[in-house]
Amino acid sequence: MERLLGQVFLGILIVDGWHAYTKIVCARQTCMAHIFRKIRAFIDAFPQYRSIMTFYLKLRQIIRDGETLQAARDRLSERAFQQQLKALEQRLDALLSWSNPNDTLKQVIKKVHRQKKHILTFITHEGAPHHNNYGEYFIEKGVVKRKMSGGSVSAEGARAYASIQSTAMTCQLRGISFHRFLKASSVSYVHTGRPMPLAEYESSLEPLGVAA
Repeated sequence: MERLLGQVFLGILIVDGWHAYTKIVCARQTCMAHIFRKIRAFIDAFPQYRSIMTFYLKLRQIIRDGETLQAARDRLSERAFQQQLKALEQRLDALLSWSNPNDTLKQVIKKVHRQKKHILTFITHEGAPHHNNYGEYFIEKGVVKRKMSGGSVSAEGARAYASIQSTAMTCQLRGISFHRFLKASSVSYVHTGRPMPLAEYESSLEPLGVAA
């Protein structure tokens, strides 16, 4: 992780529970989609324990209320925002302090409590989601390609494919035509011996008002 992101990452990482992420100094948001999937697995395995479903619904409502608060931040004073955020944190604390849980619910609470510090991080970051489903969606094409082809023959080939796929998805997120960028970058390479970086291509479009 340090090799990829450095020791300090200035953005927010939306992560699962992999311990390697703790090595990076950054704002972290626990992927609640992962948490909810784990709880639903308990619900399916132990349908007789209605308390697990109740816990799940209460936790999901806290996250939904967090989304509402995140969206309303610009319309609230800082004091009002912090008060409502504190109220959500208190609700989460109360939920994790469930009175006399059965042994199965104890396991669920333990898994959620382990991520408690990073469950509501998204609220204070504009536009940040509370799940990393976007990240998983963006690598899906690469995973499908790998399954169909058996993977890359060499590490160099794997890195090249990963770079192309990463650039293509970045273009998609920024509303830029990947094929037009490739053409411009290739032309730059022919003329200067240097491919055009995506940031340079993007900035060249803005002053002219050219559609990406």
